[in-house]
Amino acid sequence: MNAPSISDRGPRRFGWPQRVFSQVLLMQLAIITGVTVLVTGLFLAPLSAQLDDEAMRRALAIAQSTAARPGIAEDLRTTEASASGPVQSAAERIRQATGAEYVVVMDRRGVRWSHPETGRIGEVVSTDPGDALRGREVMEIDSGTLGRSARGKVPLRGPGDEVVGAVSVGIEYDSVRARLLGAIPGLLAYAGGALAVGALAAYLISRRLQRQTHDLAFSDISALLTEREAMLHSIREGVVALDGTGRIRLLNDEAQRLLGLGPEAAGRPLAEVLDGGRTADVLAGRVVGDDLLAVQGGRVLLANRMETDDGGAVVTLRDRTELEHLGRELDSTTGLIDALRAQDHEHANRLHTLLGLLELEMHEDAMEFVTEVVGVHRATAEQVTEKVQDPLLAALLVGKATVAAERGVSLRLAPGTLLPDRVVDPRGLVTVVGNLVDNATDAAAGSGDARIEVGLRAEGRTVVLRVRDSGPGIAPEQYASIFTEGWSTKDLPAHGKRGLGLALVRRLAERQGGSVTVAGADGGGAVFTVVLPEALAGPETADPATAPHPATTGDSR
Repeated sequence: MNAPSISDRGPRRFGWPQRVFSQVLLMQLAIITGVTVLVTGLFLAPLSAQLDDEAMRRALAIAQSTAARPGIAEDLRTTEASASGPVQSAAERIRQATGAEYVVVMDRRGVRWSHPETGRIGEVVSTDPGDALRGREVMEIDSGTLGRSARGKVPLRGPGDEVVGAVSVGIEYDSVRARLLGAIPGLLAYAGGALAVGALAAYLISRRLQRQTHDLAFSDISALLTEREAMLHSIREGVVALDGTGRIRLLNDEAQRLLGLGPEAAGRPLAEVLDGGRTADVLAGRVVGDDLLAVQGGRVLLANRMETDDGGAVVTLRDRTELEHLGRELDSTTGLIDALRAQDHEHANRLHTLLGLLELEMHEDAMEFVTEVVGVHRATAEQVTEKVQDPLLAALLVGKATVAAERGVSLRLAPGTLLPDRVVDPRGLVTVVGNLVDNATDAAAGSGDARIEVGLRAEGRTVVLRVRDSGPGIAPEQYASIFTEGWSTKDLPAHGKRGLGLALVRRLAERQGGSVTVAGADGGGAVFTVVLPEALAGPETADPATAPHPATTGDSR
């Protein structure tokens, strides 16, 4: 699916941009700018309070030093308040040395004994000195005769620790504000640098996002997601997407049907939702190749796996159950045609013999000849139906015996064969028997004294099936691998796939809690043994049930 081009989005309009790149960039810039302004404001607010506190503490420290200066209290008691007095001289020296706006010494009446403006000496102070005169130290920001200032006031004590006056020191508040304003340019420079770095980072991230989203708008992405969901759930192929850890990322409706899973499987590990087997191995990538065969729940699946850039994979599944069934029927038909062609001369000879007997008017001999030929087939059918009482299974064995005979293979029942008409799943048993007999026929055909022996017996409610052939047999090291999907020793048939018959047999046996094994036969060949517990109904419920899956026959050898 191609992404829509920018030119297809209509005329350019001013306002909020549509592309993901532009929207994300603007949002990031807005966030970065807002955070920078907020942080700058949060820094400046306590800085102003901190500078005020520092100015007040500085004024208080100067006042404390002045009050502790020897002779100040004594001069306050023994001299007059004047511009040339010792108190004014000492206060001015301290003011000039510390850079304070004023250093005012007052007596207990609040009368100034020092002031930067000498004309105010002898006047009462403009602000209330009560707290300092009562022995408490004061820090404040207030306005007086010299304007707004940061102030510190301390009591002035005499020799007997009695309060004889107070010292008030002021720091010009304009200097405090100047320090604050002087800090703002540097702070703004840092904030601007941080904003520039953040804007650059936002631009780089947005450019990367632009490449990843192919410069699409949010509406385009939403439309693509909607179309993808509709497409994935409408196609008739199963699609399974896995992430790099083997967790199922996506599972469409057809994949759920083919694998027998529900929507809750999405987001779970593959090994958790699928039992170990070839299907799980194919999906996980442990088996590689194109058009890999797998059997899942009685279905024949064709799987193809494609790796993705993030380490995950996408697997497509196709249902080949019906196609495999038709392919096996084609194989059987082709084999039957070859067998009929090979038997053509024998049938012609029989017809010529019968025609000769009739022309010679040897009617009794002709009747005996026909009876002998027909009687062989009739005896076989009667023998089968007598020992195998399930009609579907008996019909299968009769048909298989006819086909095997036409290929020069004798099919007979093993001694002790007896199967009552109480099979719970006749079609499932037909699938098992049909696949094993087909394999045995293929193996025995062309061998000397070609024969197949089928044994069916009931042990309580358990059915034990044995199929023996006179073929070349199977090597012991191949006993485990012959039940794997896709394994075969035969040439490819017309439909191009083999290796499913025995895999289906094992799957059907395991579904019923049973097992299938293979071993070598005495005198050559192979013996397949299938044990199916609970395959027979009890005598009180002897009504054969049918199963929903088809009686698919095939080969895997």
